[in-house]
Amino acid sequence: MSLAEFALIERIRARSKGRDDIVLGIGDDAALLQPLAGHWLAVTADTLNSGVHFPAETRPADIGWKTLAVNLSDLAAMGATPAWGTLALSLPSAEAEWIDAFADGFFALADAHDWRLIGGDTTRGPLSLSVTAFGQVPHGQALRRDGAQAGDDVWVSGTLGDAAGALQLWKRGELDVTRITPDPTIEFLRQRLLRPTPRIALGLALRGSASAAVDVSDGLLADLGHIAESSDVAVRVDVTQIPLSVPLRRALGDDGALRCALHGGDDYELCFTAPRSLRTTLGSLSRGVSPPLTLIGAVSTGTGVHCEGYSGPRGYEHFS
Repeated sequence: MSLAEFALIERIRARSKGRDDIVLGIGDDAALLQPLAGHWLAVTADTLNSGVHFPAETRPADIGWKTLAVNLSDLAAMGATPAWGTLALSLPSAEAEWIDAFADGFFALADAHDWRLIGGDTTRGPLSLSVTAFGQVPHGQALRRDGAQAGDDVWVSGTLGDAAGALQLWKRGELDVTRITPDPTIEFLRQRLLRPTPRIALGLALRGSASAAVDVSDGLLADLGHIAESSDVAVRVDVTQIPLSVPLRRALGDDGALRCALHGGDDYELCFTAPRSLRTTLGSLSRGVSPPLTLIGAVSTGTGVHCEGYSGPRGYEHFS
């Protein structure tokens, strides 16, 4: 069943929830919000295009999840609590079944993080999805890219390269993004590509500890480059300490797994720097959060990202 524009909007609005800090939500020319006193607003926006950010055949529920996940990951990297946001949809056609399935994935993640949809836009065109997400962070406690200092440690959450490994397998015809596979190795990687987990709890826990932070979306080396440039420091990475999952090693071998981890992107783990004096504290935090944290390098004077023994590409760039 194809929907007219206002029926489409109403179908999405029916899935959204109100809250006391939403003075006026979906249905007017703009939403009205009441931010918390003593907090900054953290604002981020991401667009996902079919065939660029996900395979064209990806199931709508997985598209819905990832559309929001990449934005919540940015808020996590800022140490911000997710609050509200807007959704802009460009659709070739407005099929009710597709919209409902998309909403299943989108609102499953939104509800899990108490994030509220407050407006947006719809139009006809190639499949493209854009979210502008708002979070809140107490004054002076935001995690930024420009605070790294010489002598800091470099940490990363979880394992890296899994999503890029899944994409490689898909390109080789060895992974079907549309269905669950009985092979646990392939299924683990498929889930990491289609359903990334925003590290919100970790971002909040790092307030007051991390000196700089970034989410790993374009590849570890590229994203560490953002910290190095913004902080005017050099970052040195020990490749022997990069956390690689067992499924990724099994699928691509050690060398292939490392290449995915260093420049593959789409992991949405957090990479951050912190004073060496907090090493014990962060070690304890690592045992109390999921996923665990790994110490992978150090910050020094100088410029750029240095990865001894590795000379491959640095990461993904649009328009390159």
